[in-house]
Amino acid sequence: MRAWIDGHLLPDPTAPAVGVTDHGLTVGDGVFEAVKVVEGRPFALTRHLERLRTSASGLGLPPVDLDLVRRGVAAVLAEEHLALGRLRITVTGGPAPLGSGRGDAAPTVVVVAAPMPPAAAQVAVATVPWPRNERGALAGLKTTSYAENVVALAEAHRRGADEAVVANLAGHLCEGTGSNVFYVVDGELRTPTLASGCLAGVTRALVLEWFGGQEVDEPIDVVRWASEVFLVSTTRDVQPVARWDDVDLPAPGPVTRAAQAAWRERETSMLEEARKPGD
Repeated sequence: MRAWIDGHLLPDPTAPAVGVTDHGLTVGDGVFEAVKVVEGRPFALTRHLERLRTSASGLGLPPVDLDLVRRGVAAVLAEEHLALGRLRITVTGGPAPLGSGRGDAAPTVVVVAAPMPPAAAQVAVATVPWPRNERGALAGLKTTSYAENVVALAEAHRRGADEAVVANLAGHLCEGTGSNVFYVVDGELRTPTLASGCLAGVTRALVLEWFGGQEVDEPIDVVRWASEVFLVSTTRDVQPVARWDDVDLPAPGPVTRAAQAAWRERETSMLEEARKPGD
């Protein structure tokens, strides 16, 4: 693992580096991105940085210096060649008083790179009872306030599943704790709209662009009539679901296989350099 914080590469990535009053630590006041690395090159980095900036704006953080972040990405990737890895880019509210109010310090910017194992060939999913608030202040933002996801995923694991999926307050299918959901009904590939409160996943957007699908909000029970389901995310790509609660599914089914093929065909086109030419 390699870590870079506020312009400096850490000689020991496991050593203490963030102050105890950092607002990201004390109240979860921060945003982040996870970016796949393939043969030393980040996948869709520009799109991830655009979403990072959008999340920071939605949270009320100062504008993110994307050139600084790119320098951090270049620094950690230069230290070790990653055949398959993950970048974690985090921006927090910086040092602040011990309460909800922010201080006047600059944000903390962290970039970490580490190896990542290949995604499982298929997964099981459990529906958990805690809904997403599609009308909440953090709806659709990728923030470090992830405790709800921690609780939901632990419940899924307790029930022998690999991922938890939630509905929103309207009872519509929303998302997984770290994934977007696609499903097939009557031969049509569908996924929840962004109005459901789900994260605007980079992988989700690329699947829609490269393969297609309908964005629609439906009661979460619709998946009980689905002929196929797959999850998408930075660390999963297109990942078949073999079981949803007590329903067994083909993994992969024909639509999922076609989506996987479309992904493999286009994936290399989105591998970038950490720094833009001229940086």
